[in-house]
Amino acid sequence: MGKEIKIAVIGLGYVGLPLARLFSTKYKTVGFDMSQRRVDALMAGHDATLEVSDELLQSAIANGFTCTANIEDIKDCNFYVVAVPTPVDRDNKPDLTPLYGASETVGRVIAPGDIVVYESTVYPGVTEDECIPVVEKVSGLKYNVDFYAGYSPERINPGDKLHTVEKIKKVTSGSTPEIGQIVDQVYSSVITAGTHLAPTIKVAEAAKVIENSQRDINIAFVNELSKIFNLMGIDTQAVLEAAGTKWNFLPFRPGLVGGHCIGVDPYYLAMCAQRFGYNPEIILAGRRMNDGMGNYVATQTVKLMVKKGINVSHSKIAIFGFTFKENCPDVRNTKVIDIYNSLKEYGIDITVYDPWANVAVAQHEYGIEPVNTLNPEHQFDAVIMAVAHNEFKSIDISGFLKEQSVVYDVKWIVNDKVDGKL
Repeated sequence: MGKEIKIAVIGLGYVGLPLARLFSTKYKTVGFDMSQRRVDALMAGHDATLEVSDELLQSAIANGFTCTANIEDIKDCNFYVVAVPTPVDRDNKPDLTPLYGASETVGRVIAPGDIVVYESTVYPGVTEDECIPVVEKVSGLKYNVDFYAGYSPERINPGDKLHTVEKIKKVTSGSTPEIGQIVDQVYSSVITAGTHLAPTIKVAEAAKVIENSQRDINIAFVNELSKIFNLMGIDTQAVLEAAGTKWNFLPFRPGLVGGHCIGVDPYYLAMCAQRFGYNPEIILAGRRMNDGMGNYVATQTVKLMVKKGINVSHSKIAIFGFTFKENCPDVRNTKVIDIYNSLKEYGIDITVYDPWANVAVAQHEYGIEPVNTLNPEHQFDAVIMAVAHNEFKSIDISGFLKEQSVVYDVKWIVNDKVDGKL
């Protein structure tokens, strides 16, 4: 770029904050977020998502890393990274509203010669066909003449303290071959696992959206197998362990598929395909299968209760876990809510227990209040182990059970007294 690189990361959530903190080890870096409350908490040295430890965050701040909600504070940056969410709406259609907003922000501060790199998961074409025109309109600058762009899809695994951002290989790309080299050099300077420079932005976008779609389809396959084997009275786990002895058998397991990646990305790919006149059958079939697993767990639990003579309409059920995955406070797009809503149709008294979940966020997003602690004196007609938090792996659930109770183990973490499992 011919000048010292100063980075602004726009969006300080599960993706943006770890990346900004990492960039700050080598470059002057400013984190920007629309939420003043989020900024204040980070500058006080605590990340509520738990993706960056207090020690690392405070050390970064001491060494010059700053967070702000004031757009004036990022005007002197020249390398902008957009890391905002890309959700779907109630009809499972991609919602690009956060991206449009972030692109407007970039347009207000970008200057000639600057680069903007998008990290948000999108379908091929969004960066150049949807986001860049917004930057051009707001800034008055011309793409690939006055400013440039890149795409480097996020590869954050929330709650994973082993595969942190710098230890996961990164795909990079640029709007010209020369810009691609610059973007790749910036990322490779902090990503110890290395980078892969894709030939175009669209290739990088497509690579990201198929990563999680592939995983979604594979999990859908084993979810369907679990339903089949359940009807046959065969232990799915035993079958998968036996099949797993073959060297090239893929070790996928059945379960709930939520979160902001695997449960969302296939819809982005499907919509893109439909725009080109192709109806993706396998991708959408996998989504339908996985989207229905919460209701399946609830239905199977009720069936087991009926077999034991439990009065379902007057029963009490405890769901252990509410976040979308283990050892993580993130409740976005959690499929445990599907279990909850399905059971509510029976008039069941439901307690959701999750030591990790943010109660206020769960209340705001779903209208329910999980408890972070559970009195061992409480007993339930059924317990559903929905999330494999470490705390649950060693818990003795027998104290929560009545003489005739049902235990449904979604995550295979209970070794005894299991009535049903995926």
